[in-house]
Amino acid sequence: MNTFLATCLVSISVFTTLSAQAQVTETTPVAEMEQDFQRWLVDFKIQAVQAGISSSTLSHAFADVHLNQKVLELDRRQPEFTSTFFEYYNRAVSDQRIQSGVKNLKKHRKLLHEVTQKYGVPERILVAFWGMETNYGSYTGNIPIIESLATLSYDPRRRSFFSKQLINALQIIDLGYVTPKEMKGSWAGAMGQCQFMPSNYLKYAVDGDGDGKINLWDSLPDALYSAGHFLEQLGWQKEQNWGREVHLPEDFDYALADGKTQRSLKEWQTLGIKQANNRSLSTQIDMPARLLLASDFRGPAFLVYDNFKVIKRWNNSDKYAIGIGRLADRIVGKPLLTKSQPKDDKGLSTAEMQQIQTLLNTLGYDVGEADGIAGSRTKKALRNFQIKNQLAADGYPSIRMLNLLQHTLSANKDEKS
Repeated sequence: MNTFLATCLVSISVFTTLSAQAQVTETTPVAEMEQDFQRWLVDFKIQAVQAGISSSTLSHAFADVHLNQKVLELDRRQPEFTSTFFEYYNRAVSDQRIQSGVKNLKKHRKLLHEVTQKYGVPERILVAFWGMETNYGSYTGNIPIIESLATLSYDPRRRSFFSKQLINALQIIDLGYVTPKEMKGSWAGAMGQCQFMPSNYLKYAVDGDGDGKINLWDSLPDALYSAGHFLEQLGWQKEQNWGREVHLPEDFDYALADGKTQRSLKEWQTLGIKQANNRSLSTQIDMPARLLLASDFRGPAFLVYDNFKVIKRWNNSDKYAIGIGRLADRIVGKPLLTKSQPKDDKGLSTAEMQQIQTLLNTLGYDVGEADGIAGSRTKKALRNFQIKNQLAADGYPSIRMLNLLQHTLSANKDEKS
């Protein structure tokens, strides 16, 4: 038996009962949590050895590793405020990020062209991912990955997922790609210039510079080749763009703009949709597309293609995917959005979202529990309220709609009194 494993087995026989009995909660004292974490580590190291991790890697990787309270806080923190599309977009597709993207596209044109030729992902898209994830490699995160993943693996909430990621991170160290000291990244375990989770590092990262190692921090060829390979494997279609901003006719049925309803470009054209510059849609290649509203009816609308779904497989967020596509467009000189941020555009707090839901329930539009989450049921109820009151039925919760709902309830009470 491996000597390290034998030692761990003796240790775990002492600590298993104590660890199993511990009921760790958010109110558990820090010192007690740290003790329980160290007992948990003993058990985990046995699993790591059984998964093929060398004792040398374990010794170096877990030297001076402690329960990271900051990581726990970030993981458990529920968002109390949801930014609007425009608030997100103005940060993500800033003038500075566009200008840096233009410079990096020019500076690394040869490398980017090689990646595009191999994987079919356009140069501007690769640069956009690089810019969005780490501001072109300027900030890749400074939290020790082993400590962050060990902390998240110890926490019961998502133990299975993060334990696998921790084993994968140890395998990366075992392969000699990076040292534990060099392995730093986000609090959630994402690493390198394009922020790969350890499992994706092992599955999709490639040696772009031919040095026999895959270093996503210090080797830009490794980072960009890996991003291209990842997107190709996620299903990127080189003959398609990601999407485009479009112009909707007056009295358009906004229920179709749900990001799910699929029509051909010709079908969308027959419904009166045009390019953002008000020209007819180009339908020479009649591909399927879905219509997506970025915010309420006053904001931009987009026809998005299958590659939009590929971007969301990287990060499952409409705002993120639009940000990637638009950053790529702006880097190559495409025009600004035709819609600008309304003066009353402001993100909703959880409490304000609950107010909207409570008001809808009170007015007879059933959303179920007022949980502060704008799910499909809430959007449907809001859309029904808008239809009844002859408003643009976009189903989009906002400060504007909160004020309208409050006004409607007040008016109804006045009528009854």
